[in-house]
Amino acid sequence: MLDPGPVHLYIDLESIMEPTLETKNQIPEDGATGIGAFVWELVKILVVAIIIIVPTRLFIAEPFIVSGSSMVPTFHDREYLIINKLGYYLGDPNRGDVVVLKYPKNSKEYFIKRIIGLPGDTVKIDKGVVLIVNSDFPEGRTLDEPYLSKNLLTSGGFEPITLKAGEYFVLGDNRSASSDSRVWGVLPGDKIVGKAFLRVLPISRFDLFNFESPLK
Repeated sequence: MLDPGPVHLYIDLESIMEPTLETKNQIPEDGATGIGAFVWELVKILVVAIIIIVPTRLFIAEPFIVSGSSMVPTFHDREYLIINKLGYYLGDPNRGDVVVLKYPKNSKEYFIKRIIGLPGDTVKIDKGVVLIVNSDFPEGRTLDEPYLSKNLLTSGGFEPITLKAGEYFVLGDNRSASSDSRVWGVLPGDKIVGKAFLRVLPISRFDLFNFESPLK
């Protein structure tokens, strides 16, 4: 799960405030006028902040904090991520993408998972490995998942799932401690918030992500 993180906006006040010119004939402002000007500057700053923050969070990028261990070793608890929201307005999610999503059974909760199955795929779990059957691999192909911990098996006791248009199958990288499509079913595409783009904190794990498909 994820908690939406705080957004910090830094604004250069000098660049926003209108410049003033001093002249010999300048008349000092009284206290009331000075307070009014100060309030007006604060209003302008607030308006600029809203103009920047709202579109950015709605359409471009948003910060999230990882909560829990379902994506270990790729992501750890309390890591601070930036999510790319714009990309999925321009194209569809890809296999292997790590996405932030709204939990289908409670849209107030946010999860972070990896996309394993795409629309049109049939997803199977057999002997601890994930197999994908589709038009490119009618006999089925086992996923190559180097992001998993060594010797980690994928458990799952469900019947093969065939994904319809707009449906995705997602799993956590920590397969033994993840609530995902094995538990609550397929993920509707409209529940995807965005793709993990950047890890900001901790600094020692700062990273820009470029996910690859586990289906070769």
